[in-house]
Amino acid sequence: MEHDRTPTRAWVVHPDIKSDRDRRDPVSALAEGVSLAEALPDIEVIGSDVVRLPKAHAGMLFGSGKIDELKTLFHDEEVELVLIDGPVSPVQQRNLEKAWKVKILDRTGLILEIFSDRARTREGVLQVEMAALSYQRTRLVRAWTHLERQRGGLGFVGGPGETQIEADRRAIDEQLVRLRRQLDKVVKTRTLHRAARAKIPYPIVALVGYTNAGKSTLFNRLTGAEVMAKDMLFATLDPTMRRVQLPDGPEIILSDTVGFISDLPTELVAAFRATLEEVLAADVVVHVRDISHDETQNQAADVESILTTLGVDDSRARLEVWNKLDLLDDEQAEARRQRAEREEGIHAISAISGEGLEDLLADITAKLRLIRHEDEITLTFAQGKQRAWLFEQDVVQSETQTETGFELTVLWTETQKNRFAAL
Repeated sequence: MEHDRTPTRAWVVHPDIKSDRDRRDPVSALAEGVSLAEALPDIEVIGSDVVRLPKAHAGMLFGSGKIDELKTLFHDEEVELVLIDGPVSPVQQRNLEKAWKVKILDRTGLILEIFSDRARTREGVLQVEMAALSYQRTRLVRAWTHLERQRGGLGFVGGPGETQIEADRRAIDEQLVRLRRQLDKVVKTRTLHRAARAKIPYPIVALVGYTNAGKSTLFNRLTGAEVMAKDMLFATLDPTMRRVQLPDGPEIILSDTVGFISDLPTELVAAFRATLEEVLAADVVVHVRDISHDETQNQAADVESILTTLGVDDSRARLEVWNKLDLLDDEQAEARRQRAEREEGIHAISAISGEGLEDLLADITAKLRLIRHEDEITLTFAQGKQRAWLFEQDVVQSETQTETGFELTVLWTETQKNRFAAL
């Protein structure tokens, strides 16, 4: 007989450190921290706090008075888990766990827990496991008292015996090597799939954006797919791709990618680089924003920062989508529509109602027509006018003369191709 698991009673704390130059709005930051906690199963968030600090204390993060105050609060509320929405050093984590007698999880650890719970594909599972091990390796610095013991060495090397912390770190390193080998095999398979797709002339359009911006809802609306789309951070983790026929345009492959978040753990950026290579291979990158969110500007800046880290430069065709108009009042929504109309490459839409999608798809089609692609064409000697036009347009990459005419490799846009066909 199965019994329902009792949820873990959790409290979310956002340290608002005055000396931090990259401070976010503490109220919005706390709300995001609570949303992260609620994204985990079996977690019951029973309370949350913003703790303002002039600076972070090296050993305990918080001052002694605040630690005592929170200790009493956590005891009275029977808190079992404290989620600190920010970075916590291994020493700080250990000291706070001893002081409060509860389990501590920082922002990085929490995001890793969510990713671990959501990973479904083999590649996703391997990437999360690698990221978690890389994170745990840094936590071995006096994180637990049992790691301070020494055990006897084998005598092959002089000096003191190997400490438990060194043994644990070595075991993690060995596991990381094994995981990298497994992931390399998966990545090779993905590369083969990508190479196979490259032989089929389908342009790739990648949806990127902050987590919970509505990418999966938009993806489902455009493709008719049923990708998980909930009002939840990181509802979608593994990338999904579908073929879509654009109205008055080519058939494309639409890719839905993992959502980004501020302070995304560096371990995860590195681990998910292979997954996000679909963005690097995309012909058009569509940045989906939740325009109804109070922190939409900061979220957009975080996404741009991660795209830059991944190597997505300004030369790639880009569009920006202001999603969730349906969550704004009439006056705010109209203001967003008018501003989007004035700025090139921006579309105000609602993935729920479908508003604005027709213009968005037309703009994607227009962007694709400006992207150059390679073709092989054959001309007869009588087609001198067409051959001259190709050279005037500077699209000829190579030319071979045959018995009946010319074989040319051209690099041109869809618009140039259509103009050539009309000659």
